[in-house]
Amino acid sequence: MEARDTPIPVPALATEPRFAQCLSLAGSSWKRSSSWTGTTSCRRCQGAVWPCLCWRRSSPSCGCPRRCPVNWSGSRAARRQTPAQKLRDELRRLLGESWSEELERDVPHAWQRHKDLVLLSEDSFKAAVWEKLGPVLWETVASALGAQRLARRGRVLPDGMRSPRVTLLLGQDGWVEHVDNGIRYTFDVTKCMFSPGNITEKLRVASLPCSGEVLVDLYAGIGYFTLPYLVHAAAAFAHACEWNSHAVEALRRSLVLNGVQDRCCVHHGDNRQLELRDVADRVNLGLIPSSEEGWPVACRVLKKGTGGILHIHHNVETLPTMAPLQTPVLLAEQASLEGKDCNGEAWHPMEDREKETQGARIRPEWQRWAEATAARIRGLLAELHGQPWHTSILHIEAVKSYAPHVHHLVLDLECRPTLPT
Repeated sequence: MEARDTPIPVPALATEPRFAQCLSLAGSSWKRSSSWTGTTSCRRCQGAVWPCLCWRRSSPSCGCPRRCPVNWSGSRAARRQTPAQKLRDELRRLLGESWSEELERDVPHAWQRHKDLVLLSEDSFKAAVWEKLGPVLWETVASALGAQRLARRGRVLPDGMRSPRVTLLLGQDGWVEHVDNGIRYTFDVTKCMFSPGNITEKLRVASLPCSGEVLVDLYAGIGYFTLPYLVHAAAAFAHACEWNSHAVEALRRSLVLNGVQDRCCVHHGDNRQLELRDVADRVNLGLIPSSEEGWPVACRVLKKGTGGILHIHHNVETLPTMAPLQTPVLLAEQASLEGKDCNGEAWHPMEDREKETQGARIRPEWQRWAEATAARIRGLLAELHGQPWHTSILHIEAVKSYAPHVHHLVLDLECRPTLPT
């Protein structure tokens, strides 16, 4: 029989990175809480919380580890294996003498979880030996990870719709639900992508003052921005345009899930053929690397009497600098990657997000792109309506780094007809 080391119970103290430097238990005011022990659910994300003892400063409002700076885990938690360790051990037992260091490197250490479905990375389980195992491999992986369904993603298809190349390995369908900032998104992982990298922009959209406004979202997808505008920003009505039939189905389901289906009209097809005119107070152009093909459409749907605001997404190449750019928005994005909720997903409380002041540390290339875009839109509007228009740069938002020296930006551009003198 294989010899096994008996684990020795070791107390463990876990805290968020921002509390690590200032924490000292010796002679501190931290004390054991008797008001919250045992298994419960997170009040914010409804995820399961593992049994533990909660140590914190006196605060009767604490009910979840992610609201509490310190969690004290006793020996029972210390003996728990991580999912990655459990997966490795189960596969090692399955393969027996065939196990090797090369195969261990082929086992994933991270994955995406959507409730009962786990989405594996494309670079996992590539060795030929895995294929010979057949269904027993995926049943073993699912059991080790506590999943009912498995899928593995591949590269995005170059079909103009950013369709994922995802293979369902175990289960009957790929429909999942993802909760993001209190919004429920549902989609088929084998047909549609979910982009967590746009979280800062979704949070910003959710905080915009859109009460009473009509929104036109020219590249709605599964509702990345359409839903925050309706659910949190209180837009009165939205026209969501999308040509991918799978994304349209997901969007319609998500509108129903969030109870906003009566305030949205979905336009399935090429938005360049959109028949809407003179309806929008606000237009979202959330397509990268460029939304330029939609600019004439955006000008047509803006209200010709009062104008409105365009949110123009674009990838802008910037020259490398000696010191890394540290605008508040990029700092917020970096900090957001360090926070995790009870399900291991990144969480980003809106109230904690630092606001960027207009014009603060904007790179020259960004400013030049914004000014050129404003001039182009101004010309399109003047040509369309036969009168001068005024365009003003309200804000330049850096969403994320898209590639080396390339940033995904959003330009908030106010467009108003020039009043006759």
